[in-house]
Amino acid sequence: MIVILFGPPGCGKGTQAGIISKDINIPHLSTGDMLREAVKSKTEIGLKAASIMEAGKLVSDEIVIGIIKDRIAKHDCFNGFILDGYPRTLSQAKELDNMLDKQDLKTDIVLEFSVNDEVLISRIEGRFSCADCGAGYNDQSKLPLKEGKCDQCGSSNFIRRKDDNRETVTKRLEAYNKDTLPLLPYYKEKQVLFSIDGLADIDNVTNELMSLIKK
Repeated sequence: MIVILFGPPGCGKGTQAGIISKDINIPHLSTGDMLREAVKSKTEIGLKAASIMEAGKLVSDEIVIGIIKDRIAKHDCFNGFILDGYPRTLSQAKELDNMLDKQDLKTDIVLEFSVNDEVLISRIEGRFSCADCGAGYNDQSKLPLKEGKCDQCGSSNFIRRKDDNRETVTKRLEAYNKDTLPLLPYYKEKQVLFSIDGLADIDNVTNELMSLIKK
């Protein structure tokens, strides 16, 4: 089972990917994590990526595909994997398909987390977390049970990400809408695209995702 998740920053796809990964026992592959792992492991393609990143340049699609190819060759991907953060553009999607086709593989399902931009911005602006244990909270939907105290560890040390502000989030949404949304017709034509409400309750989103995947 090869699953691709699409959705703008803050829509919850990372959270859902973790849940799906455990439920059907396939790894959640984040492009950023794979890139860092390849660089750290000093693989041939990881070294190429490192030199490009050190020069302050963007890693090419060819290198990213190479990193994905190396990663999915590992034993834990034998039964499939979940891709999060790739592809981001139509050219990347076609390159991914070519790579999978050469290995007699194909994308089984593409899940789009559909959101209302204004509601998403409001949700992200409200995020904060415990600096000591990492537990996440939100001004609107998940306040600590006891005001000023973390539910998990009792700490009063809360932090907010500097980039969780309207200006930054708006720019990230604009980039997503410009580059990634055009991918949806490509996967719709292949009859593998399904859309869900990314801002629904976490359990409801999980149930809908699992229902689609297990079909």
